[in-house]
Amino acid sequence: MSEDIFKTIQGMIDAHPVMLFMKGEKNAPQCGFSARVVQILTHLDVPFDTCNVLSNPELRQGIKDFSQWPTIPQLYVKGEFIGGCDIVTDMYQNGELEALLAEKGITKKA
Repeated sequence: MSEDIFKTIQGMIDAHPVMLFMKGEKNAPQCGFSARVVQILTHLDVPFDTCNVLSNPELRQGIKDFSQWPTIPQLYVKGEFIGGCDIVTDMYQNGELEALLAEKGITKKA
């Protein structure tokens, strides 16, 4: 994997407080796992940005290598890798995700 793709990924994570690397777009997810994480973040009413890893094969593999996590979607909050769909779902269901977002200063959309 090229150093450039890691710099690109790090740049996206740094530029967006809540960044979701997913299959598809926020308004048109292309897999059920990505759709579930979008649904959770939308329900929590927090601003988030997405990156469609299907648009670039190097990016699709690069994010897996970057995080050392084998699956997509991948959620980052304030630069911290949170996890994939199962972890995000579990954290949402037990209240940890909302608490983490609040702790990191991520507030609901105005």
